[in-house]
Amino acid sequence: MISIKKYLDTAQDTRSVLETVEINEGDVLSAAIAAYASTLIEIGNCSIEACPGVGPELKLRLGELAARLSTQMSGTELAASRVHAREKLREWGGRTARHYLQKAGEVKELLLSMVRTVESVGTRDERCASQIQEVTSRLREIATLDNLTQIRASIEKSAADLKSSIDRMTADGKALVEQLRQQVSHYQVKLEAAEEIASRDALTGVRSRLNVETQIETRMAANARFCVAILDINGFKKVNDEFGHVVGDELLKQFAGELQSVCRTTDVVGRWGGDEFIILLDCSLAEATPQRDRLREWVCGKYTVHGLSGTTNLDLSLSIGLAEYKANESIKELLARADAAMYAEKGISRTVAEPGAGSARR
Repeated sequence: MISIKKYLDTAQDTRSVLETVEINEGDVLSAAIAAYASTLIEIGNCSIEACPGVGPELKLRLGELAARLSTQMSGTELAASRVHAREKLREWGGRTARHYLQKAGEVKELLLSMVRTVESVGTRDERCASQIQEVTSRLREIATLDNLTQIRASIEKSAADLKSSIDRMTADGKALVEQLRQQVSHYQVKLEAAEEIASRDALTGVRSRLNVETQIETRMAANARFCVAILDINGFKKVNDEFGHVVGDELLKQFAGELQSVCRTTDVVGRWGGDEFIILLDCSLAEATPQRDRLREWVCGKYTVHGLSGTTNLDLSLSIGLAEYKANESIKELLARADAAMYAEKGISRTVAEPGAGSARR
């Protein structure tokens, strides 16, 4: 289970990480582990600068890994930590490569479209320029004509040809502008679709952690009134341990669907990580409290989950922490208050999800 508290702890600078590992004089192991933890966090920070699109996830995972480092770890655990870090770096490298490859492809398509448009304009202008040149030559010939009838006929033909060229240029210009407008609209739709996919959690379909953080910061910048609710599924680790991650993932998807159905259209529902979810409510604490109670009543209870080994009935309960934004408060301070409220509630009532009897939720 990934807690907000762990996120806040791992978001500290290198000095705070060093302080979590006691370094005694002459204790080489402690110093080495501290340096290892510091390096992991710095790699996470650099990953955001290298690729903002996929860097935050690596920073989070490496921060969690650094927070778990301890001089009490066995050699096997330390080796496993190294393997885990290497796997995360390789995954990040692959995702970064795919991210930039996709962006490069989109830019390439856009540039080719612009080149084709410029070529079309050049061809049109060349054709029209040739026609106008013919008209100009004919007008020069008029100066040498003595017959009034021939002069009149030549002028009429030249004027008609000139009008035809101008009309064709106008029509071609409108067609090219419309073609370019359609291409821009096409790319705009593609970019909006890509942004929407990036803003969603891959497993549950609710908003991603990065998207929720961005929306919190936007509200803070506008000094808007809003509340943050942190939701933690009680006993979720036991579900994974006893029934496997397939059942755990299916439970998370069902729970996320229930959560979205009970929340208002103005609420922002996101997955913070693991079995923790977050909701942004654009209202005061007094208005958010009954919404929290209604939410708990609706989403808690019996869930029927279909896994590899069959059907499992689970009784789900929640711990919810609610906090209202205070003026000039940082995002870290706001989340810390909501997280503390959630843990306080968890301490009062720890109902563990059990396989169980009773009617299924659905």
